[in-house]
Amino acid sequence: MPHFGTRKAPVVAHRILGGKVKVYRRNRSGFWQCSGHFNNQRYRISTKEDNLELAKEFAESWYLELRGKARAGLLKTEKTFREIAEEFKSEYRIITEGQRSPRWVEGHEIRLRLHLIPFFGDMPISEITPGKVQQYRAHRISTSPAGKPPARSTLHDEVVTLRQTMKTAIRYGWLAHLPDFSPPYRTQGKIVHRPWFSPEEYKQLYKATGDYARSLKTDRHRWNAEQVHDFVLFLANTGLRPDEAKNLQHRDIEIVKDKDTDETILEIEVRGKRGVGYCKSMPGAVWPYERLRSRLMPTSVHKRHAIQGLEEPNGENEGRAGLPGPTDPVFPGNHIKLFNGILRRARLKFDRDGKPRTAYSLRHTYICLRLMEGADIYQLAKNCRTSVEMIEKFYAAHLKNTIDASSINVRKNKHSKPMATGPVGGNRSQKPKTAGRPTSRKRWTSAPGKVRVRDPAKKAKT
Repeated sequence: MPHFGTRKAPVVAHRILGGKVKVYRRNRSGFWQCSGHFNNQRYRISTKEDNLELAKEFAESWYLELRGKARAGLLKTEKTFREIAEEFKSEYRIITEGQRSPRWVEGHEIRLRLHLIPFFGDMPISEITPGKVQQYRAHRISTSPAGKPPARSTLHDEVVTLRQTMKTAIRYGWLAHLPDFSPPYRTQGKIVHRPWFSPEEYKQLYKATGDYARSLKTDRHRWNAEQVHDFVLFLANTGLRPDEAKNLQHRDIEIVKDKDTDETILEIEVRGKRGVGYCKSMPGAVWPYERLRSRLMPTSVHKRHAIQGLEEPNGENEGRAGLPGPTDPVFPGNHIKLFNGILRRARLKFDRDGKPRTAYSLRHTYICLRLMEGADIYQLAKNCRTSVEMIEKFYAAHLKNTIDASSINVRKNKHSKPMATGPVGGNRSQKPKTAGRPTSRKRWTSAPGKVRVRDPAKKAKT
């Protein structure tokens, strides 16, 4: 019998004081809650009572106290977090259209709906203090439905959403200043490196992809394996992100001879995470790209492109069916499963720390290999469309080649004597006099101004 889910139990509610106050109990809660409206504002509080009669007494006293505060002018009438969150959601998607990815915008809405509004929903925004945010962190860790506490990055993203929502209240003048929401017990994070392929592992990887492509007999399967082989070589010699490689078209790539290095390389116009940028490849990316440009597509892929209208003949490939045109993607299709399968068979899926390697690891490999060869970190950051700070934090910190042993292994010469200092033109062998101490081997007598020479006989007796 199919399971269509369980229906939520109805909320049990009772009204007192002529319907002005409602006493109710939520699903899966042992305590009664009470709520009431006053001056067009809804107020709610937990009675902390599991007995209905005691909860009604608490609700009556609470409402009468609320009326007294209102007459004395002590009742706060301000926006709740729920209202601020709705305002933030309505404007954020419109204002950031084209500047933020739809997935990131949706992430804010999901975090508000699942976690932030259930905890802060009916709370006035002035009561959202650093202490309340710390209680929220403890609540999320202790009540995680997955059975394990959420990751640090997950809590960080939720606090970012909370901060963005509170900034909305500041812009509209509903809040004076933004509280400090940073973690109170934060320590400096461990230096970790992103999963990459060492030079030996990278050689093992491209040999595994090449051997797998040569072992296949079917044209369609061999074409997919050859694409993966060239994909590995292309990304490891260009440093492109996987999404940038996915958006790459043949008209974005040009084979040129670099005047600075006198080598044949690729000049690539990149479109991806950071918008439009440029990349100059290593010479090792030229041969894989030439194979990608001249490889005939299998019949199934060629028919699919013809149906979708992706095939356009150009001057170079005109009349040769199945060759990619200038507007065709360099890497059509999705080869993630094939790439992961090769990684598992070659036992390269996980690095030494147990982190899984993905296609992004080829970009990390490119950056690490360039740093190991002594590339300029500023030019490398510019070529990879990232910042110097990111490279120093995630890549250069764990590479031994970035440490200069000649600057560290410095030793003092133990046999060298320090030169005595003295007046210019004077006798350098003469030591400077020290105030309060005799300069000759004489003893001081009790009478000032008189000295006594040592008696050799006395010295012999002693």
